Amino acid sequence: MTVLLAAMVLFGLVIFFAGLLGVAKEKLRVYEDPRIAQVTEVLPAANCGGCGFAGCADFAKAVVEGRAECNGCPVGGDDVAEDVARVLGVEVVKTFPFRPVVHCAAKSKDKIGRVPYDGVESCVEANVVGVTQACTYGCLGYGDCALVCGFDALHMVEGVPVVDYDKCTGCGACARACPRDLIEQIPFKQESMLVVACANKEPAKMVKQVCKVGCIGCKMCQKLLADLFEVRDNLSYLNYDNYTGAEDFTKVREKCPAKVMVYFGKPRPEPAKAAEPEPVAAASTEA
Repeated sequence: MTVLLAAMVLFGLVIFFAGLLGVAKEKLRVYEDPRIAQVTEVLPAANCGGCGFAGCADFAKAVVEGRAECNGCPVGGDDVAEDVARVLGVEVVKTFPFRPVVHCAAKSKDKIGRVPYDGVESCVEANVVGVTQACTYGCLGYGDCALVCGFDALHMVEGVPVVDYDKCTGCGACARACPRDLIEQIPFKQESMLVVACANKEPAKMVKQVCKVGCIGCKMCQKLLADLFEVRDNLSYLNYDNYTGAEDFTKVREKCPAKVMVYFGKPRPEPAKAAEPEPVAAASTEA
């Protein structure tokens, strides 16, 4: 009788706790929109963080919840944006891909007043030391940006980073790695974009003492194209919101005394040379 009573009590407890768990499951269940998994599937699974989120799964959740745009994945580009929009049943607005450019064109030979440095070969470390070169704005040249690139799209050449735009996905890892914020993500409205390749805000006299190719704030670019260029704190800035991709920057580049107006992106085709005229035979003087 005692054994039977104990079994009944245990059975009752089992039924009670099973019911309790069933109620708890319903009450505490967290609903997840099935579209999150569908969006995650169409993403490239790079988990690069270029979208501003920790990974593709977080980005997918943010898109479904309306906290991110369908075209927020820089790696996937327009194709992935269209797939995401299709899952959500919305129309994606076409945008331009963001790619990195470098606001420093000073190669090792262009830097004046470099100081021997025996510390850790890292831009972050050298920037803290602060005495490795006279220019306190320019590229330090130790390649932290190249080391963090997961697509082998950036390499150090003669002391400055050079981007391989055929491999670059625009994830932004290089921009985040630069301790001097010399790498900027800009909208590529054409295959090659003009960039002011300098970040030095010192007066012209001081710039010339530390660099052979630094902006001197002469305002020539601003005079020629006032709707695109503005000189602030002795440095020229290019307004990419007004940049259409149809501008002719020939005069700006020719008149820039520091030659800091540099194209980034795929090489621009050389202008076709006019064909030389065929030599004209001299007229015969014979009768």
